[in-house]
Amino acid sequence: MGHHRIVTDAAGGGWQLLQKSIGISSMHMQLLNNDRVVMFDRSDFGPSNLSLPPGKCLKTDCTAHSVEYSVLTNEFRPLFVQSNVWCSSGAVRPDGVLIQTGGFNDGEKKIRSFVPCNDESCDWKEIDGLGARRWYATDHILPDGRIIIIGGRRQFNYEFYPKNGAPNVYSLPFLVQTNDPRVENNLYPFVFLNVDGFLFIFANNRAILFDYVNNKVVKQYPAMPGGDPRSYPSSGSAVLLPLKNLLAPSVAAEVLVCGGAPKGAYEQAEKGVFIAALNTCARIKITDPTPTWVLETMPQPRVMGDMTLLPNGNVLLINGAGKGTAGWELGRDPVLAPVVYRPDNIPGSRFDLQNPSTIPRMYHSTAVLLRDGRVLVGGSNPHAYYNFTGVLFPTELSLEAFSPYYLDAPFANLRPTIVLPESQFTLKYKQKFRVRFSASGPVALNKVTVTMVAPSFNTHSFSMNQRLLVLASDTVTKLGNSGYEIVVNSPGSGNLAPSGYYLLFVVHQDVPSEGIWVHVQ
Repeated sequence: MGHHRIVTDAAGGGWQLLQKSIGISSMHMQLLNNDRVVMFDRSDFGPSNLSLPPGKCLKTDCTAHSVEYSVLTNEFRPLFVQSNVWCSSGAVRPDGVLIQTGGFNDGEKKIRSFVPCNDESCDWKEIDGLGARRWYATDHILPDGRIIIIGGRRQFNYEFYPKNGAPNVYSLPFLVQTNDPRVENNLYPFVFLNVDGFLFIFANNRAILFDYVNNKVVKQYPAMPGGDPRSYPSSGSAVLLPLKNLLAPSVAAEVLVCGGAPKGAYEQAEKGVFIAALNTCARIKITDPTPTWVLETMPQPRVMGDMTLLPNGNVLLINGAGKGTAGWELGRDPVLAPVVYRPDNIPGSRFDLQNPSTIPRMYHSTAVLLRDGRVLVGGSNPHAYYNFTGVLFPTELSLEAFSPYYLDAPFANLRPTIVLPESQFTLKYKQKFRVRFSASGPVALNKVTVTMVAPSFNTHSFSMNQRLLVLASDTVTKLGNSGYEIVVNSPGSGNLAPSGYYLLFVVHQDVPSEGIWVHVQ
């Protein structure tokens, strides 16, 4: 297939097979600020299809269970994880270093770091220990640069990185209250930093606003209508919708949760009965004094889907199954067509079906946004080991790119190109800065916005630390024939945008430019 995208007339978007096999099944993914993506599965899967460099071996075999993929060259290389990173969590520090927390068995209390480099010298380092085992936990970067690590299997508590010598594990009763007996339905909680600095934490079918400094629940949100679970293993997905009007005295924040599996679906799937996944999304304004959930119907049911914020502020729903739940062999009916959700459209006209892939992406699939506006898709392994034959959904080692509708040919003349600043530009809070861009066709001066996206740590249907800001900007001025300039305001605080690396895009009539890296500090 190479670089030829499959496009049909009816829907938008196209697919490209990047690699038939990267040797591992991408179960966790993070884009770093050198346009390379770190991926890993687990070290007790048996031998992978990618060898480690000579002299590097695990206790069991000498194959890789992590890779670094270069987006710019479409090449990959093996990385060496020394202990088991299965079903773990992560976040990127303000300095761009990936911090990965927990895993399984010998890896369950490990903290690992990956420092991005532009050659092949960088690899995983085990740097510290956690206060509790973290398996199916969620991480979030905080305004002060620390990382909070929340929950995990049988862990009704949270802790922080970096460590200051003490275990520092704090109780979180909300995780006990949302735990369904035997099934759980509250692992990998959906966590978002709210604009007031508190954390929105969603697990099972309800949410709280949490003051992590004083270990206090600030607000209980109403339970979601219908009461069905949306958290692992009844895995739906969730995003914080784009933050806008950032210069207003108060900024509104909304959360969208989509898909999942009905109550009892996990027990039924274990008995071989695969119930249709949920076909609803629920949206709530978390900053509202009296918030309520508003339900919307998706074009098709979806469990184990991923939700990716696109540079223009739309949400992509991708991957997953139409029946069953997360867990070994418990999903059926792959959902091959992604859907675009347009949050600003009127209800009833928000969902747009995109062109389908041909590769099922079931349990243990991943998706992350790339700087060029494509979405990298990998993984799918519903089996306890690598399993390629005689199974419904073989272990998937391939990598694909999905190009959303805005990369379709008809939009090429609308697409802006950022001229200045250069990538890796440093941005302070409350700073005015100029963005220059060009375009091959005419520009509608009143239809240009500048957005900033935090790349996320994606695993198990949730993208940790994902957020998008629509930056406040003045009107566009024309410079010469095809040049334009827009004066933009950087975010006002770390509550809006925690310090770190972001992708900055110019969006013209819904069509984004390629991004540039900006370092907010």
